[in-house]
Amino acid sequence: MSDYLLDESPLSPGVIYRLLSGAICPRPIAWVSTQDKQGNANLAPFSFFNVASVNPPVLAFSPLLNGSGELKDTVRNLNEVAECVVHVGSEGLIEALNATSASLPPEDDEFTLAGLDKADMVGVSVPRIANAPIAFGCKLYDMIRFGDQPLAGTLVLAQVLSIHIDDTLWDGRHVSMDLLKPVGRLAGSDYIRISDRFAIERPA
Repeated sequence: MSDYLLDESPLSPGVIYRLLSGAICPRPIAWVSTQDKQGNANLAPFSFFNVASVNPPVLAFSPLLNGSGELKDTVRNLNEVAECVVHVGSEGLIEALNATSASLPPEDDEFTLAGLDKADMVGVSVPRIANAPIAFGCKLYDMIRFGDQPLAGTLVLAQVLSIHIDDTLWDGRHVSMDLLKPVGRLAGSDYIRISDRFAIERPA
């Protein structure tokens, strides 16, 4: 067994990243579209993602600075156009999702790279993925930078303004996991399906 007091026995950011991404899992995947003020679209997946609030509805995701300490296009775009569309990573589009994790110049369009069609998202100016089963149109609620060093995160809080959902997925109360087929992120190149599920009743 090992104990690490990080102020006294610092681990490198790369080691901490591998430890956190390997231990805190599975993680849902936010597949986020944004655009700059010239209308250039960007699409990127982030597995540091969850729900932050329900009333108002707010989603949270955190793009990390790259190894050179540079911002991701998603964050730069949000500074220019404070809107985004958050899709849930799902099995049916996993190859396209993986393709959009590539590092491209800001003017290149990940929708085109991944062969994805765009569609209008009600309530925001940013496009959604046309065949994604669920999408949340959001405005930027807040952004918190945790520093300028490589692998520092920017916590994005995105308030949901609109929802697009395939009616076969949702009966007004429950989202069908068997139809949505969300995928989770593990460490390295690994993902996980949710085909093996179990239920435990919560205590009263």
